[in-house]
Amino acid sequence: MSDLRKVIIDGHEVEVDGAMTLIQACEEAGIEIPRFCYHERLTIAGNCRMCLVEVVGGPPKPAASCAMQVRDLRPGPEGQPPVVKTNSPMVKKAREGVMEFLLINHPLDCPICDQGGECDLQDQAMAYGVDFSRYREPKRATEDLDLGPLVETHMTRCISCTRCVRFTTEVAGIHQMGQTGRGEDAEITSYLGETLNSNLQGNIIDLCPVGALVSKPYAFTARPWELSKTESVDVMDALGANIRVDTKGREVMRFLPRNHDGVNEEWISDKTRFVWDGLRRQRLDKPYIRENGKLRVATWPEALDAAAQAMAGRKLAGLVGDLVPVEAAFALKQLIEGQGGVVECRTDGAKLPIGNRGAYVGTAAIEDIDTAHAIMLIGTNPAVESPVLNARIRKAWTKGANVTLVGEAVDLTYEYHHAGTDRAALSTLLGEDYSEALDKETIVVVGMGALREADGAAVLGEAMALASKTGSKFMVLHTAAARVGAMDIGACTPEGMDALGAAEVIYNLGADEIDIAAGPTVIYQGSHGDRGAHRADIILPGAAYTEEPGLFVNTEGRPQLAFRAGFAPGEAKENWAILRALSAQMGTQLPYDSIVALRQALVKDVPHLGKIDDVAENTWQPLEQGALGDATFRSAVTDFYLTNPIARASQLMAELSANAKARQQEAIAAE
Repeated sequence: MSDLRKVIIDGHEVEVDGAMTLIQACEEAGIEIPRFCYHERLTIAGNCRMCLVEVVGGPPKPAASCAMQVRDLRPGPEGQPPVVKTNSPMVKKAREGVMEFLLINHPLDCPICDQGGECDLQDQAMAYGVDFSRYREPKRATEDLDLGPLVETHMTRCISCTRCVRFTTEVAGIHQMGQTGRGEDAEITSYLGETLNSNLQGNIIDLCPVGALVSKPYAFTARPWELSKTESVDVMDALGANIRVDTKGREVMRFLPRNHDGVNEEWISDKTRFVWDGLRRQRLDKPYIRENGKLRVATWPEALDAAAQAMAGRKLAGLVGDLVPVEAAFALKQLIEGQGGVVECRTDGAKLPIGNRGAYVGTAAIEDIDTAHAIMLIGTNPAVESPVLNARIRKAWTKGANVTLVGEAVDLTYEYHHAGTDRAALSTLLGEDYSEALDKETIVVVGMGALREADGAAVLGEAMALASKTGSKFMVLHTAAARVGAMDIGACTPEGMDALGAAEVIYNLGADEIDIAAGPTVIYQGSHGDRGAHRADIILPGAAYTEEPGLFVNTEGRPQLAFRAGFAPGEAKENWAILRALSAQMGTQLPYDSIVALRQALVKDVPHLGKIDDVAENTWQPLEQGALGDATFRSAVTDFYLTNPIARASQLMAELSANAKARQQEAIAAE
């Protein structure tokens, strides 16, 4: 039940929830309050004192607006609403004093600081500070920390806001950072000099309001005002995190998160943030044709002609890879099926049912996790399959949600009940009494590791039966960004990957996670020289996800648009355009000449894909419960940092992968 209170802020009367803090009430009134330590997604620390306001009738000193609730304010003598002033002489003087203290030890090295141009300290010193200092004492200096290859530290700049400590502890779930000492000896440090062990550590770079924590790979490469900024969607996992791509000329310089409360809040994983060096290496920038066992460079007309001749009158199969936008998958489906062939997107062998969206997407939205009282994880390790989703489950756990896991016992950063590792544990879970749980919010999450085995369809049926029995919402946690969109357009065949056996020509659209046996002719279209290109007889160079506009449907079934941030290197073209050109070469021209016309055809065929950022309600059609095998559940992701061709082309991801393996090996005590 809401507890609405009236409060007068700078002469404006607003009615807000009594549980709100004054800083939130001021935002409701459209008044900006400066802050360094306060962050709406972290606990309140109240230690920077920049957000001071005057409470009329309260103590004769300014109050920290981040740590005082509206319900704590006293009304006026005749019961008038309490009065808060944010621009009185007392407040102005207090803020100037706080800023002066903050700058006593700050090195003021803005010209060489990576944060310059997007620094909260710079902005607030200009807006709320003074242009002089009364201090002539020497500045304090501290040693920099080694937090690993991602976060570079300049701890002399640190203002002890403790945002990084609170983020790593509360959201990332690691307990490796803290503050030691008192007074001028106080410093943020990592315990025993450890490097950070988390897939979310890069977020402390965004959280740091000064230049104390900056991106190590991006250091000294660009200034924010030199960059072109493009809104896009991440494809490193199936969560569909909203990102901003910053480019300088033709080069992608960095990825930053965009706020989207329904998907990623404002966090992104380290793979999403730092994979950009993989976009520059191992790129396919020219067509190739294999002659006498060796690939040679070809022209586009040559390559398209060779592909058209190879496909003419033969049995065709198309494969849709994990990073392919829906438009390209749709064009491939129309091209291949127009020639009597089949198309398959479940390249990992996942037993996802065709046409039953409630079974291959589910009925739960990602946001539903926040209010869940119980979460059941089946055959999934969200800590590596989707670290940002895992942080959301952790948030529900901190509010009291019970988490149950059937699968490998892994570190999820929160406590859970481990029900077992095999199919029998799932059957036991299904046999329990859930009468108490029926009136509570429950979510069943089933992962790709559970669905890729031979009895995947039976496991899915069992998981859906569990959801029905507990009155739960149901979610399938995908690992491939392209999978849900490709399933929506029907890029799948009842035989699954077995359909490849009869194919004489395989058109491989960016599927790099599988080995294609010798025999059929392989036409590979993709962006990187990875496994698919090594096996190919004809290579057609395509664009990566930052180099073409595309539609991606995330794991909850939400269609999102990625916009083009730059252009593909060399002679590489947009994926849908290559397929359109090839169709003309084959004499079966696809009926669209632009991405707009292609999207119109796509939305006409699958209407819900036109509702951007909208989670459609899926009908619940439980599957038949088949016979379960006796295998143990295995995670779909074995190496978090090397899951796709872009990540495998990245030097930084290779270093992180090696570091993770070294960390897993037990330390041997000295003799």
